[in-house]
Amino acid sequence: MSKIRLWAAGASAAALMALVPAPAQAQVPHLPAAPAYACAEDQWPWGCVAECESSGRWNLDTGNGYYGGLQFWQPTWIEHGGPRFAARADLATRQQQITVAEEVLRTQGWEAWPVCSTRYGLSGRVHTVQAGDTLSTIARRFGIAGGWQALYAANRSLIGPDPNRIVIGTMLRIAPLTVRR
Repeated sequence: MSKIRLWAAGASAAALMALVPAPAQAQVPHLPAAPAYACAEDQWPWGCVAECESSGRWNLDTGNGYYGGLQFWQPTWIEHGGPRFAARADLATRQQQITVAEEVLRTQGWEAWPVCSTRYGLSGRVHTVQAGDTLSTIARRFGIAGGWQALYAANRSLIGPDPNRIVIGTMLRIAPLTVRR
């Protein structure tokens, strides 16, 4: 048995962990580094928006016509596909609410949550990359002037050096690049 293996057999887990270099803080490849808010550690930016909108209560129904952690207005929930998950947002899971919120971002942008998006510096319309998306298909879908090249230029810091390698889940800024049709 090697000296390292013998030493490791008698060493405590804490001592072993002290020898392992700490991993660099993982950077989510699809968003800028999360700001220094406690809520940013909770699936940035959605944890912060929910904290602001509903004190992080994803099943909130206060009777004011807005539901769930992200406080969806019922017509918005319906228009953006929410009923495929639940009749109202407060009856859907957190992830289902986020999925619908990503659709809202495509059409309304962060302005759908005016107070909370301002609080956290979120702005513009966003497209969350889905399986099968390419910069070309996204640019066509949203009528982006300058095509995929303009989309890439606006999001290069999120995409990286290769425009052919976009990561599912990446939140790409699509406005003000969008041309109205």
